[in-house]
Amino acid sequence: MSNKYGQKIWKDGKFIEWEQATIHSLAHVVQYGSCVFEGIRTYNTDKGLAVFRLKEHLQRLLNSAKIYRMDTEYSLQDMIDASLETIRVNNFGACYIRPYIIRGYGAFGVNPLNNPIETYVAIWEWGKYLGPEALENGVDVCVSSWTRMAPNTLPTLAKAGANYMNSQLIKMEAIRYGFDEGIALDFLGYVAEGSGENLFLVTDNVIYTPSLTNGVLPGITRDAVIYLLKKMGYEVRETGIPRERLYLADELFFTGTAAEITPIRSVDKITVGNGKCGPVTQKVQDAFFGIFEGKTEVPADWLTIV
Repeated sequence: MSNKYGQKIWKDGKFIEWEQATIHSLAHVVQYGSCVFEGIRTYNTDKGLAVFRLKEHLQRLLNSAKIYRMDTEYSLQDMIDASLETIRVNNFGACYIRPYIIRGYGAFGVNPLNNPIETYVAIWEWGKYLGPEALENGVDVCVSSWTRMAPNTLPTLAKAGANYMNSQLIKMEAIRYGFDEGIALDFLGYVAEGSGENLFLVTDNVIYTPSLTNGVLPGITRDAVIYLLKKMGYEVRETGIPRERLYLADELFFTGTAAEITPIRSVDKITVGNGKCGPVTQKVQDAFFGIFEGKTEVPADWLTIV
């Protein structure tokens, strides 16, 4: 996984040097985790460098900020422009975009309302999140002992930094016990998602994915995959999935901006299907990456040319 960082970061309407993008150790975001963020990929396409579903990602960022009463002064179009200009200023090709909104240094205490809101866009080069072989060979996962947040605790529809403390516990546990990733259950024991990925299950050519009521993030790639599957004629059911169905599935795969479309070859050391990338997963992979090769027809606004 490469980590080549851009030299300039967009902060509140102007560019600063990467090294200058610092905050006080007593900033509210440090003490209380008060930030919302996005992860967005750009791809080299047949039409040039393009950002995948930029508008949808940035709308989710602003939605997350709204849930947490973080009143940024920047509009959706402002954030689109800032993201594209950050890529241009850094003269990057295919890269990962990280827009984020934080509560900065100001008043102390849990009450965040008197702390300044700061808005940033950074970029870097980021390879395959779960490893270079994962897209082809799949990953080994476990069901985590850590549960996803229950309704009316932390809002799972917001992509907030604090939520990822839960994700860190899931990820660290999985790695500690020799797995690539963990799958969390919701508060009722139904399948939710990975530490940073949505999940799809294939049984008898029917596709299942946890509902948003199962404590999952409304993934942009998840939405794209549902669109592609339906376009290919598959039935997709958003529903509660009992844990044991993970062991009996014909195929399982993760989706996400970082993970893209990653097959799962085993759960709790029980082999999924034949332990390889299954035929439906392969079709989804081909259709997804075909978007950037001009082979898969999708809505025109899914790709924003840089």
